Amino acid sequence: MVLALWGCAGPSLEDYQGAEPALIPHEFFNGELSARGVVKNFSGAVIRTFDADIVATWEADGTGTLDEVFRFNDGEIQTRVWTLTPASNSYHAEAGDVVEPGTMRWQGNAIHMNYLLRVDYGDGTMDVRMDDWMYLITPDTLINQTRMTKWGVEVGEVVLVIQKKGAGSDPQSQ
Repeated sequence: MVLALWGCAGPSLEDYQGAEPALIPHEFFNGELSARGVVKNFSGAVIRTFDADIVATWEADGTGTLDEVFRFNDGEIQTRVWTLTPASNSYHAEAGDVVEPGTMRWQGNAIHMNYLLRVDYGDGTMDVRMDDWMYLITPDTLINQTRMTKWGVEVGEVVLVIQKKGAGSDPQSQ
């Protein structure tokens, strides 16, 4: 039984200590960025694709703003504005549709956030737990993988690549 529980344990930030390139949120999330990704359902099938523009700014007190605009393949447009407030070795992360704010922690080349997001569902809304992992692959490219759960059951996943605009590998500049 102990082995079964141990097998369910996910990674921890300590697993990435010393991994390069180092991911420092206020350095990567600075200026204009672009993203492209997919939304998967509970069985792993891609149900939506999207691209996004992100404008990231920082105040003198260390508070950051990530202004995101998502354009989905079905025509829907979503916006989310994150406010990142410095805390002890982390950021307190809030946005309008985030009903339970998260804490952004980082180590090595990884960032982890866990928060509760309110999403449109049918004729109403549903609150979904987001377990968000980001990995810096190159100084200009980050991969983001987010597990979505409801009552502890996986209901979907979001996978995307975020790139600094103007970087040689920016797909929108090709």
